[in-house]
Amino acid sequence: MFGPSELVIMAIVNRTPDSFFDRGATYGEAAALDAVDTAVDGGAGIIDIGGVKAAPGEEIDAAEELRRIGGFVSAVRARHPDIVISVDTWRAEVGRVVASEGADLLNDAWGGVDPELAEVAAEFGTGLVCTHAGHLPPRTRPHRIAYDDVVADIAATTTGLAERAVSLGVRPDAVLIDPGHDFGKNSRHSLESTRRLPELVATGWPVLVAMSNKDFVGEVLDAPVDQRLEGTLAATAVAAWLGARVFRAHQVIATWRTLRMVSALRGDVDLRIARRGVV
Repeated sequence: MFGPSELVIMAIVNRTPDSFFDRGATYGEAAALDAVDTAVDGGAGIIDIGGVKAAPGEEIDAAEELRRIGGFVSAVRARHPDIVISVDTWRAEVGRVVASEGADLLNDAWGGVDPELAEVAAEFGTGLVCTHAGHLPPRTRPHRIAYDDVVADIAATTTGLAERAVSLGVRPDAVLIDPGHDFGKNSRHSLESTRRLPELVATGWPVLVAMSNKDFVGEVLDAPVDQRLEGTLAATAVAAWLGARVFRAHQVIATWRTLRMVSALRGDVDLRIARRGVV
């Protein structure tokens, strides 16, 4: 359970050899477990484990996805009994295995393409992230995609998925919606989705944003993946101020500091140490 004013970091740990940001740095189990430890120590409240990169590439079937993350969820649970474990998957058969191993949250980044995933969440009592992915199949990039109103489409799609999940028995307090930055969107859509986050917050569902080092940041700054931290943190601060609750991130400590500052500016947390004017 997270408090109503608490800003939560979801740390990314990818068990993939070809992830766009770390290029496979946490593909090996030992490296991945070290990354989990570092993220927890850095202030992450959720660990998000993925076994398939989002971008197009080599076909990864369910068996290979489970080879990468099945068992690893159990290892993380044994190592960190109290951390919230999320698994980034769109497949119900994968969700069923990782839920049985102790996953608390199923992060469906592809917008309900497997409708049985919500049924798995209901069966096991896990949470569910309901994402807008532009109505595209998994691991496909948008091409000249257009919307009459991108935020209206996001709101209708994500709330529809959330309401369906609850109707199937998923806990209402464990459902989040995600506008899906860059998924089924060009960079202008992602920027507009950020500016208009209050419209998603107003739906009443907690909003998760996954903006870390994404292409919309890179296109604003004309910066490669390894030079997008400042842009990511700026977007993170704005999203937090506008009401987002959960922040999927690669760089946990920098993100924690950014969110701590936003929380202090909002009056939700106090100083960690007071010296100025008192000593």
